[in-house]
Amino acid sequence: MGSMQPSETLSAYRAPSLTLLATEPLRALFEFVGAKVGARAAPVGDGHPVVVYPGLGGGALSTSHLRRFLRDSGFDAHDWGGGVNTGPEGDLDPWLDGLVARVRTLHAQHGRKVSLVGWSLGGVFAREVAKRCPESVRQVITLGTPFNSMDGANHAGTLYKLLGGDTSQLTPEMKRRLSTCPNVPTTSVYSRHDGVVCWQGCLERVSPLAENIEVHASHLGMGTNAQVLRIVADRLAQPEGRWRPYQRGRAAMRRARRTKVRPATSPSR
Repeated sequence: MGSMQPSETLSAYRAPSLTLLATEPLRALFEFVGAKVGARAAPVGDGHPVVVYPGLGGGALSTSHLRRFLRDSGFDAHDWGGGVNTGPEGDLDPWLDGLVARVRTLHAQHGRKVSLVGWSLGGVFAREVAKRCPESVRQVITLGTPFNSMDGANHAGTLYKLLGGDTSQLTPEMKRRLSTCPNVPTTSVYSRHDGVVCWQGCLERVSPLAENIEVHASHLGMGTNAQVLRIVADRLAQPEGRWRPYQRGRAAMRRARRTKVRPATSPSR
């Protein structure tokens, strides 16, 4: 969890097992059904804008459940506006200009900083946008984003190539850049049961403004997993300028107070 640190030996990273990869669709389906039943949104939000970036091959539909949950929680959740995520069109930096402009526009319209939530490859874009306009970004949350292992240790690379992605941009300099943490509060949500990307590659170096939170989730189910939904809402609900690392016990107590339900206790024996 918060104490996890990225490995110093990137060559030791390995892609998830083929068993985990093969079971991804079924596990994601179970997570979607479980979230429908067991993930009720609590009114914890303060109405600030949130942009949600889909994973590789995903679009607005893939993040609709997550955005709906965030809206029901009291946040002004927006799709990234880029259609289906097939990766950057051309060079990364000129392509990022449009994403940066959208965040700056939302900041100006609302008069409040914008939080960014990115799933898988979408998390890479969220981090890069935050680096370009930190004055407009409140925090960044990534879900299963392997910013420390963008090549070789992920099954997503094959899909990226099939979708026409240009891997020639992944120079050593670019990989170092992508692994650099934004200068805003940053949360990386990862799962050791991820069947698509190497979970070790999702680990951020822990600092006063950066944390890692482990969940039990598939990669394809991150956006509908009940545990993930609650964690994202909890992180977004922090008052601006008073970001603190996630603590599971305290988060449960906060949810209990917000919903006016007493936390469960063990029965007397």
